[in-house]
Amino acid sequence: MTVRGTLDGKVALVTGGSRGIGAATALRLAREGADVAVGYVDGEEAAQAVVRKVEALGRRAVALRADAADAAGAAGVVDAAAGALGRLDVLVNNAGVGVLGPLEALSLADVDRVLAVNVRSVFLASQAAAARMPEGGRIVTIGSCMAQRVPGPGGTLYAMSKAALIGLTKALARELGARGITANLVHPGPIDTDMNPADGPHAPGQAALTALGRFGTADEVASTVAYLAGATYVTGAEFAVDGGHAA
Repeated sequence: MTVRGTLDGKVALVTGGSRGIGAATALRLAREGADVAVGYVDGEEAAQAVVRKVEALGRRAVALRADAADAAGAAGVVDAAAGALGRLDVLVNNAGVGVLGPLEALSLADVDRVLAVNVRSVFLASQAAAARMPEGGRIVTIGSCMAQRVPGPGGTLYAMSKAALIGLTKALARELGARGITANLVHPGPIDTDMNPADGPHAPGQAALTALGRFGTADEVASTVAYLAGATYVTGAEFAVDGGHAA
């Protein structure tokens, strides 16, 4: 049965869409009526599983391999998505990496990789998307609660990379506003995913830092992304989906 929703007739690209927040977002956008391109770097089988679930909702879908650490890949996946599905209306910059550790232990390779994936790829994908999007396009980027509050040592590099997205998002909003293209940023808190499970060894401490005292779900983040994908008068804004981590 084909889904009808607020994004009916739209095409979305979700980078890092094979698992976790990305997979949940791809499915939520499909439930809202969008056709979806699922970007991935590892886990082709998982990406194809997401594609099948999207197709089961009556929407078109395609899995596209792209390494966000590679400049050509970060921009190329946007063109590939538009080529495969005919257009591009929504870009969700979800792909990211987390490298945590003492400041003195971080290598130059760590710095280059984190900035390439978490910052440069977002800029390049957004740049490529802006060239493809019609009036009224949407750019939604996944940041982190650590851009707003760093609860302890070890997060310098990761927090820096996610904080950079705040300035990028606000600038994109100004740059693209005349075309009706919006740009917004979502800051997840501790979210129950394979990379950071709610029953993991560090989970109790993370949950305790939230006002709600629990991990969030990928679906809870995806619902905010879906709202922003349809919202017409919200841009340059930050949305904390963090259970009160920054409260």
